Amino acid sequence: MPDSPLSASPYEVLGVRATATDDELRRAFRRALRETHPDTGGDPQRFHAVQAAWELVSTPQRRSAYDAGRGAHEERTTFTAQAARPRQDTRPSTRSHGHPGGWRRERYLEQLREWVGRGVDVDDPYDPVLVRSAPREIRRTLADALAEEATARAISTLGIGYTVWHDVATTSSEAKIDHVVLGPTGLFAMLSEDFGGPVRVRRGELIGEAFAGEQPVHELASRARWLSRALRVRFTGLVIVLPDDALDDPVVPLGTVRGAAAMAVKQGYLGMLLRQGVPGTQPIGGNELFDIRTRLGRVAYA
Repeated sequence: MPDSPLSASPYEVLGVRATATDDELRRAFRRALRETHPDTGGDPQRFHAVQAAWELVSTPQRRSAYDAGRGAHEERTTFTAQAARPRQDTRPSTRSHGHPGGWRRERYLEQLREWVGRGVDVDDPYDPVLVRSAPREIRRTLADALAEEATARAISTLGIGYTVWHDVATTSSEAKIDHVVLGPTGLFAMLSEDFGGPVRVRRGELIGEAFAGEQPVHELASRARWLSRALRVRFTGLVIVLPDDALDDPVVPLGTVRGAAAMAVKQGYLGMLLRQGVPGTQPIGGNELFDIRTRLGRVAYA
C-alpha cells in the first residue's frame, strides 16, 4: 500500500517551509533531534518520525526526488486504484459484490475539482505533489479510499466460504458501511479508516490528534443498527480497520453494542480475525448462512 495521503511531509515534521535552504533544513533536523530524543525527555515516536523525515531529504538528490513525488528508493508514489494481488494458488476467492473505495474515489475527484477550480484541467489527479498540496479534508477522502481497497485485498484471500459486500448504503451514501462480511465465523460490519496518525481508545470510542470530532465507533454502530433492522440480520462484530502503525495491539476491544462485539483491528491482522472469529460467539452454518446471504443480497450500494 502506498504512503498515506495524510502522512506529514518531511518539512512539516522538521518544522520548516518546503522552500527552506539545505542549511536551514540541516539545522532544523538537528534541533528536532535534540527536542525529541528520548534521553532528554522527548517522545520516542516523534524522534523516529524526525529520523524518517530526514532520510527522505538528507541530500540534494533525495530532496529533489521527494519534491518530484518520489520516495527514498526513487520509486514514484502512486495513489491510483490498486487491484488485488494475483493469487498464487487455484483456490476460489471470496465472493465479492460492490466496488471497494469507489464512492470515496468519486468523492475525492469531486472535491479536487472544486478545490482547483471549475474548468481547470488536472492531468493526473493522483499526482503525489498535487495530493500533498491539497487540503486535509480532500487528502482524508483519498486516504479512506486507499484503506478500503487495502481491506478488500485482505478479505479477497479468505476463500469461497466468505462473501463480502462493499460500499453498502444505509441512510445515505455519506453514511455507508464500507464492508459487510459474512462467513462461518459470523457477520461483520466494517469501516476502513486512516486518520493519519496513532489511535487511542477512551470509553469505547477511538480518539487521536487528527480526529476532528469524528466518532467512528458510534457511526458504525448507528449504520449497522439501521441495516440490521432493514434486512432483519444480526451482526456478530463491528470492526474498525486501521493501518498497522495506528494501533499498538493487533486487536483492541471496544465493548459490546447490542450484542455485537466492537473492536479496532490492524489491517494486517484482519484475515486472521475473520477466520478465527470473535471468542465466545457461535459459528454460522447450513441454512442460517444461506438465509443471511439471501437477505444481504438485497442491500443497496452507495
